[in-house]
Amino acid sequence: MSCDLSETRLHAYLDGELDGARAAEFNQHLRTCAICAAALGEEEKLRRALEESRLYSRAPAGLKLRIEESLPGPQAERKVGQGWWRWLAVTAAILIAAVLTWRQLGPNEQKSYGEVAVAAAVDAHLRSLEPGHLVDVESTDQHTVKPWFDGKLDFAPPVHDFAASGFPLHGGRLDVIGGRTVAALVYGRRKHWISVFVEKSTPNAAWKGSGEAQGYHWAAWEKDGFNFCAVSDVSGPDLDQLKQFFLEN
Repeated sequence: MSCDLSETRLHAYLDGELDGARAAEFNQHLRTCAICAAALGEEEKLRRALEESRLYSRAPAGLKLRIEESLPGPQAERKVGQGWWRWLAVTAAILIAAVLTWRQLGPNEQKSYGEVAVAAAVDAHLRSLEPGHLVDVESTDQHTVKPWFDGKLDFAPPVHDFAASGFPLHGGRLDVIGGRTVAALVYGRRKHWISVFVEKSTPNAAWKGSGEAQGYHWAAWEKDGFNFCAVSDVSGPDLDQLKQFFLEN
C-alpha cells in the first residue's frame, strides 16, 4: 500500500519547505494516514541516526578558493567531453578527501537543535515580511487569535496582548520550524514587527539564549512546556522586555 502524499509532500514537510497552510494540512493528514505517519517516523529515525553519527564536518576555509582557482577557463568550458567529466571526478575526489581529512584532524562541529531552530526562526521571520505573509489571522484580540489555532496544531499556544506595555498583538499565523508546524504570534513595537514562535518543548529540544543573526535580534526561552523564540529588528533590550512579559504571564 502507498499514499500519494507520502511521495509528494513528505520530504518537503520534513525539511520545512511547505508554507504554513500546507504544513498544517499535511499535519492533519498524518493523524489519519498510518502510511504517511510510519514513513515520517522512518525518515526522522534516519535523520537522527545521521546526526548522531556526526558525519558532518566543516571543510577548511581555503578549500573553496582552491576549487575556484582550479576551475577551467572560458575556452575549456566549451570543450564538453571526457576531459570535462574527468575534471569533475577529480574535483569530487578532492572534496571528499578534504572533508574526510578535516573530519579526522579538525574539531567536530554539530549544531544543537536549539541553534538550528533559531536559525530557522530568523529565516521564517524574514519570509513573513514579504507582502501577504505576516499574518493568517489579523486581530488585536487575544480571544480571537488563540482559538484560530484550534484544529491547526496539536497544542494551544499561549496568546497575550501587551498593548498597554507597548507591544500590541496584531495577529498570528502558522509557520514551519525544522519540519514542525508551529504557532507564530505577531506583535508590533514602534512600527517594527516581532514574530514570536511557539512550539511544544520536548526533552533535549529547548530554545534558549539570545543573539543576532542576519541583522536581526532573537531571544529564546522555555516556559510551561513550550519553547518560545522572538525575532525582530528591534533592539535586544526590547526583545528581552517582551520575553519578560511572557514569563510573567
